Parts: sequence; C-alpha cells; structure tokens
Amino acid sequence: MPAKRKNKNYNYRYFEWKLYQRDGVWWADGRSNSVNLGRLSLNTRDFDEAKKILEHLDLKMAVEHGLAEAEALTATAGEEISFHDGRKLYEGHIGRSQLLGGTRSTSQKRYRAILDKFIPFAEKKGLRSWNQVTAKMIGMYIDHLEQEGYAYATQYLEATTLKQIIGFLVKEGKLPVENKVELSLSKPKGTDTYCWAESEVKAILAFCAASPTLRWLHDVIFALAHTGLRIGELIGLRWTNVNFETGMINLLDESLSRRKRGQRERQTTKGGYSRSFPIQEDLKPILQAIGRHADGYVFHGPLGGRLKADTVRNVLIRAVLKPLAEKYPTGEDEIGFKDGRLHSFRHFFCSLCANRNVAQQVVMKWLGHKDSKLVTHYYHLKDDEARRQMRRITLSDGAAGTLPAAGSGS
Repeated sequence: MPAKRKNKNYNYRYFEWKLYQRDGVWWADGRSNSVNLGRLSLNTRDFDEAKKILEHLDLKMAVEHGLAEAEALTATAGEEISFHDGRKLYEGHIGRSQLLGGTRSTSQKRYRAILDKFIPFAEKKGLRSWNQVTAKMIGMYIDHLEQEGYAYATQYLEATTLKQIIGFLVKEGKLPVENKVELSLSKPKGTDTYCWAESEVKAILAFCAASPTLRWLHDVIFALAHTGLRIGELIGLRWTNVNFETGMINLLDESLSRRKRGQRERQTTKGGYSRSFPIQEDLKPILQAIGRHADGYVFHGPLGGRLKADTVRNVLIRAVLKPLAEKYPTGEDEIGFKDGRLHSFRHFFCSLCANRNVAQQVVMKWLGHKDSKLVTHYYHLKDDEARRQMRRITLSDGAAGTLPAAGSGS
C-alpha cells in the first residue's frame, strides 16, 4: 500500500500552491498568492498526475492574470495526434500479450468496431484529431447512438471506451493532461432489451423464409433463437464445433491457446470458458442443409462472405422488423416489438427455457454463465405463462365458492 502523502506547498514558475487531498482527490490551493487564485480540484487521485496538471494550471493562471503570453499556453499542448495515429497506438496497447495486460481478441474486435463508428462521426463534425475530442463531443456521439437505436448498454460501453482511449493517450504523453475527459456515466442496471414472444419469433422466421433474399437471415435467427448464442459466438461458429454424431455443439475458447492455427482467428467466448450444449432437434435439419464453405465457418452473409454483426442487425431492422411493425404495434414511449434486436433472441431462448421448466443450472451451463443472477436477468416470464402459474395458486379443492365469504361468520 503506497505511503500517504502529506499536504505540501509547491513553488511553481509563477505562483505558490498548496497540494492537498479531499476524499482521495487532489486539490490545489492558490489563496496564499498576492492574487487569490482560490481552491481548485485537479480531478485525479494520482499524485504524479496531479503535479503535472498543477504545472499547467500554474501557467494557465499566469496567462489569465497577464503574467505570461497566451502563446506559451498553446505551446504546452504539443503536437496534435491524428485519429489514425492515436488509434494505432491504442490498438497496439490492447493488442499486446494478455500476460502483460492486453485484452482478448474478441474485446479487440469490439473496440475496433467502436472506433469504426466514432471516427467517421467525429470527422463529419469537423474534428481532425484526438485533441478535439471533449466530453461534449462524446455526449453528442451518445445522442447519435440513441437515435440510431443502439441499446443503453452499448452506449455506455462505447462512451466508456472513448474515455479510456483519451486517458491512455494522456498517460502516454500524447495529449496534454487537460484533455482528460471528465464525464459521469450511469452504469446500466438490469436490462431494457426486449424479449420476443413465441408468436413474434415465429412471424419473423416465416417472413424470412418467404423471401429468397432473406433465407440466410432465417437460418441465422433460427440458430440464435434455438441456442441462446451471442451474435459474436454465432459468427465464429465453425463446422468443427458441430458434432452431428454426438448431437452436441462445442464452443471453444482459444484466447490463451499456444497452438498455431494458421491464418484463422482464434475462437473465443465472452466468459473465457469453453462450453457445450445439445443441438436442438428442430435446429439439426437447418444446420444439415447449410452448404459448406472453404473457410470452415457455418454461417455466412447475404453474398456468401463472412457474416458481420452490423449486417445482420441492419437487415433485421430494415427488412423484417419495419415491415412487421404494424402487425405488432407498440406505444410511442414503450419498449416493444420494434425495439427488439439480436440480443433479444438470447432473451427469448432463456424465456423459452424458463417456461418449459428447464432447470436454471442447466441453462446457466448452456449460456456460459457462472452467476445465477445473470441467468435470472434473462428469465422473462411471459403473460400467458404467468396466468398459467397463477391458476395453480389456490386454497380451494377446485370447486367455486369452497372458501367462506368475508363476513359470513364462519
């Protein structure tokens, strides 16, 4: 445990400052100078970072009070770091060995997808470098994601990632310390992801099956709804994972494997654990009818190339949900059919398992969850099942009026 640092006065180039901590956060007190500079939070708990911030604050206050030229302040900001260069540095940082703190390949892909969306958005707004990314700009991006229909959890993840990138570039000395983004984000609790009803999933599948151009999507949705796989896991599913003889699907997590596997990507799961589950009987003929590709992957996109999550999502919304929305109307301020997304099929699978009385421990194993709370998170008891369960709660023997009426004196 690091030693606790005592309050101390520091003479910088222009002013004297007292550094002290309040609730673990470093503050600077400049009231002892001939000009009362007040008390200012440095917004960091790190002592070395606090001293760097204070050095810049000293110069900033000197400019404000006419003791230094504004050009001196500009000069401390250093060179601008382009989106390309900053991205390259960050991806190299997260792509290092996991032994050194690097992230798993699935996380790296997720971060790349975030940057693939954010950088074009920022450039359309006239930004050219990471120096110009502020809390306000990230807030505008969150609003954009919400307008595009991305879930709250996705908005939170992407905003948090952008803050982390800025923090990394500051720590590496590529951005001045005042570029550190201070933006409070409310971590999502629970979920607002819509859970499909059985009738809705059947309608979606029938709609896709009736269109030759959507047949590929039918197979993808059928598999999602009958396995509970995440879209990333489905995209990475290979024929070597499917064993028709044993009737099992075996998902592997190869993130820490030392075996060389040529040019193909390592297969990973979100939890970092390999798992297996039976092939659902109705899914078996769907899988057997899919043609084999040389790349070894089970599912492919509309043109036969590698399946992409954004392609599946966009086609689902545009070509399926919108045409079917009139059949399943939803109030303007309510979450309903039109708000369903790919993860909704995972919710549906859990709901189906719960309604069919599949043991919760079994579902946990199939989905790759170690915490039962996470599985409970996915259990959505539909209205018809709730009514069926409610009818089982009775104190009578099945005949109406067997309980005494209130006030009867019995």
